[in-house]
Order: sequence, then C-alpha cells, then structure tokens
Amino acid sequence: MEMEITLPLTKEKAKTLRVGDVLYLTGYIYTCRDAAHKLIEEALERGEESPIDWKDQITYYAGPCPARPGMVFGANGPTTAARMDPFVEMMFKLGMTGMLGKGDRADYIADLCKKYGGVSLLGIGGASAINADRVKSVEIVAYPELGTESIKKLYFDRFRVIVGTDSEGNVLQKQEVAKYKR
Repeated sequence: MEMEITLPLTKEKAKTLRVGDVLYLTGYIYTCRDAAHKLIEEALERGEESPIDWKDQITYYAGPCPARPGMVFGANGPTTAARMDPFVEMMFKLGMTGMLGKGDRADYIADLCKKYGGVSLLGIGGASAINADRVKSVEIVAYPELGTESIKKLYFDRFRVIVGTDSEGNVLQKQEVAKYKR
C-alpha cells in the first residue's frame, strides 16, 4: 500500500504500517550515523542527555555530501543500517519510532521493533541525487565537529521509503526472499 505520512511518526501511526508499504514522508527527520550514535551513548553513560529529543522521530542513517551552489542539500543516500544495530535499543529507549537506512539488519532488530512499537524503513540506494531534491531545508543541530556525520535536521518533501521491518516484527527481506526459493 502507498501512503503519505506527515511527520513526526507517532507510535500509533507506526503500528499501522506493514512490511512492504511504500511511504512518502513529509516533515522533519534527523540524520545520525555511527560516530554521532557513539557520542550519544557516551553522553548517556556520563549521565547527560541526548542533544536531540528523539520522541516520535525517525533516525536517517546518512552522511550527505556538501551542497553544490544553488542547492539546499548535497547528494545523500541511506547508508548501511546494520552498522547502527548496536545502538537501536538505546535510540528506542530515547523515544525514536523509526530508522531509515538500507540493507539487512541483525535478527534482533525485528524483536526490538516489536518490543518498542517501531519500524525500520528502507531507502533506495543509488538514488542520492533524487533524494537531495526531496530535502527542502537543512540545519546542523549537534556535533558539528563530525562534518558530514554531524546530526542534521532535514525537512523532507515526499521522501519515498519502504517499510522493511514493521512493529509486529515482520521483515520484508525474509518474506520476499522466501517467495522465490525453490
């Protein structure tokens, strides 16, 4: 099913999404990759708070290129989500409802989606120029010293994604690959 989603993504809305649904996201999303996740983890270990309020937010695993003149944003595509798997439970505990990356996830990610009522979304790899056109504004909001891996607040206009893991723990790759096995 295709649907328009206006962000933020509440848990109630996340629970209505099913594996294979095609979503067009409009609203704010935060980029956050390996280095930023590690800094958040270290801050929490010191008893500090995350620099971002993650409640009802989607974490976009991307490190965009700098914008060309006249562009709001540089080419950006989702990065391999599995690298962030060790941080998923921490992010769910902070209130995150969705993750956006590419590729397969560890088996326990489906269990975490079910436990916390969240989803894992799949972006289209190789569509970085198209993705850049969907970004209407960008603001560095945390860890500017990380450069392209800083946390950025992006405004997306109809950014196309697919539900890869739903809040019931169903995984698109497992369901679809099984259809074609002999």
